[in-house]
Amino acid sequence: MALETILSRERTDLHTRDGFWVDRTITDHLDEAAAATPDRVAFIDARRQITYAELRREVDRCALGLLELGIRPGDVVSFQLPNWIEWVVLHYAATRIGAISNPLIPIYREREVGFMVGLARSKVIVVPSEFRGFDHPGMVDKLRVDWPALEHVLVVDGSPGQGTQSWAEFMATPWEERRDPAGLAELRPDPNEVTVLIFTSGTTGEPKGVMHTHNTLVAANHPLPERLGITSHSVVHMASTLAHLTGLLYGARLPVQNGATGVLQDVWDPVRFVELVEQHGITYTSAATPFLHDLLAAPNLAQHDVSSLVRFCCMGAPIPRAMVRAARRELPGLVVLGGWGQTEDALVTLGIPGDPDEKLIDTDGHPWPGMQIRVVDDSGAELPPGVDGRLQVTGPFLFVGYAERLEMTRALFDGEWFDTGDLAHIDAEGYLSISGRTKDVIIRGGENIPVAYVENVLYEHPQIQEVAVVGVPDPRLQERACACIVPIADADLTLDDLKAFLAEKGVAKQYWPERLEIRSELPRTPSGKIQKFRLREEIGDGA
Repeated sequence: MALETILSRERTDLHTRDGFWVDRTITDHLDEAAAATPDRVAFIDARRQITYAELRREVDRCALGLLELGIRPGDVVSFQLPNWIEWVVLHYAATRIGAISNPLIPIYREREVGFMVGLARSKVIVVPSEFRGFDHPGMVDKLRVDWPALEHVLVVDGSPGQGTQSWAEFMATPWEERRDPAGLAELRPDPNEVTVLIFTSGTTGEPKGVMHTHNTLVAANHPLPERLGITSHSVVHMASTLAHLTGLLYGARLPVQNGATGVLQDVWDPVRFVELVEQHGITYTSAATPFLHDLLAAPNLAQHDVSSLVRFCCMGAPIPRAMVRAARRELPGLVVLGGWGQTEDALVTLGIPGDPDEKLIDTDGHPWPGMQIRVVDDSGAELPPGVDGRLQVTGPFLFVGYAERLEMTRALFDGEWFDTGDLAHIDAEGYLSISGRTKDVIIRGGENIPVAYVENVLYEHPQIQEVAVVGVPDPRLQERACACIVPIADADLTLDDLKAFLAEKGVAKQYWPERLEIRSELPRTPSGKIQKFRLREEIGDGA
């Protein structure tokens, strides 16, 4: 399958000339690390660990095996695996032969997987026999009748059923005796070809298949070491699914690009994370905001030495400012950095260690080298600093299109600028502050309510654990704000309590929520983003 993209020669020449696209693949980095530090541990998961020399051998064997299965450059390989070393091996093996990795989030089920694999026209899919009590091969068996392109199903662990193959047997086969490994070098892909087809989390509707090239992904990780102090001696942790761009970039690829060690957690457990930090000397992790909240509330935090952990990057959702301050109190050696990005453009902005508090805590960070941001009004005119508008992005991390949706892709571009769907303002020093989503704006009687601002204030309430502010229909004012809150255990909150708190904090009355919904949990995507469209649907139906 040849995936058509919107990548232009002009864009390729620009980013190459400016030094952001260096025509490298992730397997180039693997080969260098395996040659330089063959005995260094590359990855550790809940099941085993693997050195760089061992990882390269498994990757090459897997790549040769995929060729034996008939996989060719440009074919799509889907895999719905937890954060296991097998995930890394498969992604790198597909890269080695120019195939396209299509990682699927483990909690996706028939509706999501059926759509994604069908659109990708995958030739092979790899799944666990069971993960967290779910029968993945059984699901694939039901769906494969609608996937005419699918030729092979490989199952990790357990006994394969009819129509499937064992991953263990596949990897135990000495494919290097049937195919000359030297031939792999001839299959090294053009770095401007698509290497990953990764679907958006679906916060607003149909998932979109985001296409990234080798150059866009390598470029996205290239600036991190300088800003975050990552070296070959760093230990990088990842508990977010590797099938989300955060996990893929900073869990599966960042360690190898720096010859460092990666620690993978397949099921998030803050107690276990605290133990892993002490056991392996974890220095860096990145995740969505709930992970930071869980870490600060971990009951064993005081009993373990977590002083090695010096960076926690909150990605994928706005970070409550009160939580940053709490992290400073509980873990003074830890620097928490808020950032903003999307599947389409990776991590565009991030705080800079050493920034003053008003930048580090009260903004979503500064753009990475090469990435540019701007805000525009509805006519497309650029707005001055401090004024809210539609956020647009351009630069070397930007994707090269939605698979099979190129007209949709083009409609979201204003020349070279991608319209992100976010509302934001940029200060005079270039720091970004996200205000909300263009499809998530509350307009009350013609007045825009700054959703992120109100949420950040409510997060400072001592009895609130999680909060999302959404709009509910109103026949006169168009919308009113509703605060959906997960309270701290046994807390008894009322709408009057919230209003009094907001008044005390100096929040303008027109921004106060006019309705309160108490919930045990908020609906989230696997990457940690709150699905506000679901809240609006549920609350709106009963409005």
